[in-house]
Amino acid sequence: MIGLISATAAGAVARDRLAAAWPGRAVVYDGPVREAVRRAFAECEQLVCFLATGAVVRLVAPLLVDKAADPGIVCVDEAGRHAVALLGGHGGGANALAVEVGEVLGAAPVVTTATDAVGIAGLDMLGLPVEGDVAGVSRAMLDGAPVALRADAAGPLPALPPNVSPDGAGPAVLYITDRIIELASQEAVLRPASLAVGVGASKDAPEDEVLGLIRDALAGAGLSPLSVAELVTVDAKAGEPGIVAAAARLGVPLRTYPAAELARIEVPHPSDAPLAAVGTPSVAEAAALAAGGELLVPKRKSQPEGRAAMATCAVVRRAPRGRLAVVGLGPGARDLLTPRARDELRRASVLVGLDQYVDQIRDLLRPGTTVLESGLGAEEERARTAVAEARKGHAVALIGSGDAGVYAMASPALAEAGADIDVVGVPGVTAALAAAAILGAPLGHDHVSISLSDLHTPWEVIERRVRAAAEADIIVTFYNPRSRGRDWQLPKALSILAGHREPATPVGVVRNASRPDESSRVTSLAELDPETVDMMTVVTVGNTATREIAGRMVTPRGYRWQSAPDSPAGESAR
Repeated sequence: MIGLISATAAGAVARDRLAAAWPGRAVVYDGPVREAVRRAFAECEQLVCFLATGAVVRLVAPLLVDKAADPGIVCVDEAGRHAVALLGGHGGGANALAVEVGEVLGAAPVVTTATDAVGIAGLDMLGLPVEGDVAGVSRAMLDGAPVALRADAAGPLPALPPNVSPDGAGPAVLYITDRIIELASQEAVLRPASLAVGVGASKDAPEDEVLGLIRDALAGAGLSPLSVAELVTVDAKAGEPGIVAAAARLGVPLRTYPAAELARIEVPHPSDAPLAAVGTPSVAEAAALAAGGELLVPKRKSQPEGRAAMATCAVVRRAPRGRLAVVGLGPGARDLLTPRARDELRRASVLVGLDQYVDQIRDLLRPGTTVLESGLGAEEERARTAVAEARKGHAVALIGSGDAGVYAMASPALAEAGADIDVVGVPGVTAALAAAAILGAPLGHDHVSISLSDLHTPWEVIERRVRAAAEADIIVTFYNPRSRGRDWQLPKALSILAGHREPATPVGVVRNASRPDESSRVTSLAELDPETVDMMTVVTVGNTATREIAGRMVTPRGYRWQSAPDSPAGESAR
């Protein structure tokens, strides 16, 4: 919960705007300010204080306990000009909260955390548990000093700065491993979620026995419990209290498999006891192997004093699972790039894209991002490259203009990608939508997009689709309408539509939608000159209901208005 505190009427106005924007997420603390801050500090994960930073410092100073436990605090000035991340920038989420406050109030977020200020991902913001001299290693990263990277395997992490590399020779070392290691000054370790623990248990096995066995097995193999990604077992044990509680204590999910599936897995130590009890000769080892990976700890039994063992476990190490984000950049304007797309660009350690699109967003990438760019005509190659990098365990962003799923990179990439990597689609504003917004409302009724490029699709197929749209009276947006070497397709497509629509049917022509050299006009089916159209142009042809009204292209949502006595149906189509 986010506590909201103000001391003046002006602050209360902005405070209430936040409360309205975040229903169920924020609570207003009224009354004397000192008491309100004290209560909110104890009860909330984050605070937004509409007070001077100095005042907040004095109020919270006696309340501070530890950076890992204290709430994140953002201060907003009386005029609502700045949202200052004052306390808990990373751990308390104040940096991100300052940005959110700024989006609601129009305030400029002020973030002074060193790593954020220079665009470097903080070690405590990578989504992995981190141990050791985090401050010392972070300082070396910021100073540009060599930091030795000792990673057991690549993982889908954001880009690390160029001075963090396997060739680093300085005293600072960053490990990425699930192994337990002794750390010296200027050494830190990130714990990847690489371990799956298979667990079997008799009915009503004590929680402490299950958890103790898991901890002992990990310690005996020199493995960190912080790298446990999940506990796995047979379906019949999905509700076993000791197993469920052990997963909760470790802070990981519990996943189960059908007994028949586990019974098909060859294991080093099968047993008749689980076969009789739950229908598989192995639970712990089979479940661990079903999770995928290398068996590090074979089946191990608990050793309680004075009675038989009630729990078994086994541990596997899984290979890093790569992540591919297919990102739509929108039509070109920076303010039409979605926040989600920005986040994915910052999250990637490898970026793959067309060179001209890379240039559009290069400044948004983190230092150290590997950029793999190529020219026009290499779409399949880029898709294969992106998937191959993800299969190496990296976090990859594959970019395309508009929406990456519309005549762009998503389809060739997903044709290459298998179930061995995670794939995330990030939608973008398409050229058709950007052009439509400029023209007015031409897509108010059923519409279709058709590419006139026969590079990948035979013209016979394209022509059949144009005829179908013409006969169905559907609004058509033409992508890739004309190029120097392909100049007859657009006239042919327009002639097909002209066989079913009046010569005065409105046609919108938009070139470089949303970019600095944008141009647009509304003409008609009879008057459109194909010579004025190129590959940077989107052409939208209206249907029989489309009208030009006050210079804008408008298609009504329905047709009944045309028979209404006061409707604009009497106006000319132009």
